[in-house]
Amino acid sequence: MPSRIADTAAAATASEDSEFERSPVPDTHLKGARSFVGMYAGEHVAGTEFMIGPLFVAHGVSAFDLLVGLLLGNTLAVLCWRFLCAPIAVRRRLTLYFHLEKIVGPKLVVLYNLANGVMFCFLAGAMIAVSATAVGVPLDMPMPKLSDMYPTSLAWVLAVFGVGAVIAVVAAKGYDMVAKFADMCAPWMVLVFLACGLAALPQLGVKSFDGLWDLANASIWTGKPLAGQSKFGFWHIAFFGWFANMAMHIGMADLSILRFARKPSSAYAAGVGMFVGHYMAWIAASLLYAVQLKNDPSNTAVAPGPMAYGVTSWAGILCVIFAGWTTANPTIYRAGLAFQTLLPRLSRAQVTLVAGAVSTVAALFPALVMKLLDFVALYGLILMPMGAVILLDFWVLPRFGLKSDLAEVRRLPFNWAAAAAWILSLALCLALVQWGGVEIFFVALPGWFLAAIIYIVASKIYQRGFVPA
Repeated sequence: MPSRIADTAAAATASEDSEFERSPVPDTHLKGARSFVGMYAGEHVAGTEFMIGPLFVAHGVSAFDLLVGLLLGNTLAVLCWRFLCAPIAVRRRLTLYFHLEKIVGPKLVVLYNLANGVMFCFLAGAMIAVSATAVGVPLDMPMPKLSDMYPTSLAWVLAVFGVGAVIAVVAAKGYDMVAKFADMCAPWMVLVFLACGLAALPQLGVKSFDGLWDLANASIWTGKPLAGQSKFGFWHIAFFGWFANMAMHIGMADLSILRFARKPSSAYAAGVGMFVGHYMAWIAASLLYAVQLKNDPSNTAVAPGPMAYGVTSWAGILCVIFAGWTTANPTIYRAGLAFQTLLPRLSRAQVTLVAGAVSTVAALFPALVMKLLDFVALYGLILMPMGAVILLDFWVLPRFGLKSDLAEVRRLPFNWAAAAAWILSLALCLALVQWGGVEIFFVALPGWFLAAIIYIVASKIYQRGFVPA
């Protein structure tokens, strides 16, 4: 009965724990689907879109590969949220970190939370940098180029610190503030992204829909990468659309968000983010970059602020600022939850401010943004194996007569079966990338199955040493 006692004790302190970091979310705090529509729209119609769309153009995608590849990849992503992540979230109603601690033990979860929190901070840092490019437009700030790695000017440093401070304070206010901010910004940002795309078309020579397809292939998505960039095809786009948020759905990070949902079907709200954000907004951002290249083929810098300003003036500037903000907010919030176990003496708000500080420092380095496609793939890959562990532990292990939540049941500080699944699968995936010549976009899917197999086999071996409870 130790788990029930622990849960009862945690529930007793829930009144002091407004975010329920170590207790199930009670029925009185559950939210309807509308809250998640705003959250997912605000998070995915956001700063990353201003970077990813142009990077697709830089990597030479064709119009067919982009439009059809994203349709397939985004559909698969929404289905993963709905059928992999949401059912566990609404049954357990625990944060990813507390749920995982019950499975892998407090010592192993510290390592995972460190990796998770740092990766979230880097992603939030990329979004702070996106907003900083907009802040720098009226200041005539030099913008980072595709090849830049380090801060390019004092103005860049000041813009990043200013944006980062504001974003961290909002994230520290908790889930309700993050959701409210997303609700306020999302509808307006959707319209501005759409306006950016429509305003860009005439500047690209589009007078009507007649001949649009031919012009798209000739002047926008030409199939020819820029100098120094690799060539992307259909499967690059499909797998990137599917796995761009792998850490959130397959990796189970959104257990922390969807634990507030009344029903698993609320996860379909992610479709708003995928098909408005990761479809329409990526396409619109591609058009902005195409306009920039048409006006000055030598200007290959991917700086969202100037791109948006050049097409939609001040509305574009504001959209870029708030787009980076609405992505960074929930990401820093998640990072704060991850760091909570590392800094238990600090409140959630305090550790969220720490996460905001780390994110802001990361944002100073333009390379984080300019290599965003590779970073997003790596970030999902690192966190993916533990998602497989959570899924298998919840649904599959009992069917093999094995214990779920082993660390809690057996009071283990370190679950070696989970560690083997995480470390071995990740090491083999990275070896395929480093020495096998496989691109990072294509190793996550076989890596998930590898992690699942390792976890089942290792659990059968590991649990043999325990006397039946």
